[in-house]
Amino acid sequence: MDASDFVLGGFASVGATFFTNPIEVIKTRIQLQGELAARGTYVEPYRGIVHAFATVAKNDGLAGLQKGLVPALYFQFIINSFRLSIYNMALNKGWMHKKNGEVSFGLGLFWGAAGGAIGSYFSSPFFMVKTQLQSQAAKQIAVGYQHAHTGMMDALSQIYNKRGIYGLWRGSMAAIPRAAIGSGAQIATFGKTKFMLKQYDIVTQPTLNSFCAGLIAGSLMSVAITPPDVISTRLYNQGWDERGRYNGWLDCCVKILKSEGIYGLYKGFWANYLRIAPHSTLVLLFFDELLLVRDKYLQDKSNRH
Repeated sequence: MDASDFVLGGFASVGATFFTNPIEVIKTRIQLQGELAARGTYVEPYRGIVHAFATVAKNDGLAGLQKGLVPALYFQFIINSFRLSIYNMALNKGWMHKKNGEVSFGLGLFWGAAGGAIGSYFSSPFFMVKTQLQSQAAKQIAVGYQHAHTGMMDALSQIYNKRGIYGLWRGSMAAIPRAAIGSGAQIATFGKTKFMLKQYDIVTQPTLNSFCAGLIAGSLMSVAITPPDVISTRLYNQGWDERGRYNGWLDCCVKILKSEGIYGLYKGFWANYLRIAPHSTLVLLFFDELLLVRDKYLQDKSNRH
C-alpha cells in the first residue's frame, strides 16, 4: 500500500466533511427522534430536512449545525485513508479487473467492503463521539440520550474513565457491517461506472468522469447504508447506564422493526442521501484530483533528474 495514497485518501474526506457535517447533524437527530416508539405516537421536533435546519439554527444557533465536526474530521480521515488507499492499491495491481481487463463489480464490492470494515474499526471511537456530540441539543428539541460532553477530548476522557479501552470501541461491531455494506456499494459502483463511462465515450474528461461516477456511487450507497446507519447511531448514542435497551446490532435491528417497523430503519433517509451523495462525490473527486497532482509532481521530478 502506497503511504501517499493513505494520506491523500484522508485529506480528500476532510475537505468534503466541512461541507456535509451540517446535514449529518440533521440526519442524526431525525434517526434518534421517536426511538422505539410507534409511528405517530411521539412529538417530532424535526419535521423534514428544511424544518430541522431551521429548528437547530433557532434553538442551538448556527454553530449547532457544525456540532461534532472535530471528531467527524478524525473519523472521516481514518476510515477513508484505509478505504481509498486499499481501493487504489487493488485497482493499480489489477485485483479489481476481470481477465478481459474490465473492472469487476463483484471484486470492487469485496475490496470496498474490506477497506470499509478495517477503516470503520480503527475510527470507531471518533464515530461514537461524533454521534454523541451531534445529538446534544437544547432541552426543547432534544432527542435520544443526552451525553454531558463539552468537546471531543472531554468525551474521549469520560468514556475511557468510565469503561476503559473497551468503552471506546463499544458499538464497533455494528459499525463494521455498516461500513462494509456502504463502502462496498460505493467503491464497486464508482470503479465500474468510471470504467463504463470512459469505455463507451459517455464521459471521458477525467474530472467530470470522477464527478459523475461519484454521484452515482453515492446515490446507491445511501440506499444500502441507511438501515445499518440507523442501527449504528442508536447503539453509539445509547446511555452507559441504560439496561436492556440494545444488546448488540441484531437486537437493535429487531427492536426497531418491532416498535417502528421498516420505516424505522429508513429514518433520516433523505437527509442521509443529501449527505452521502455530495460527500461521496466530493471525496472521490478530491481523491482522484489529488492523485493526479501527486502523479504529475512525481513525473516532473523524475524528468528533472
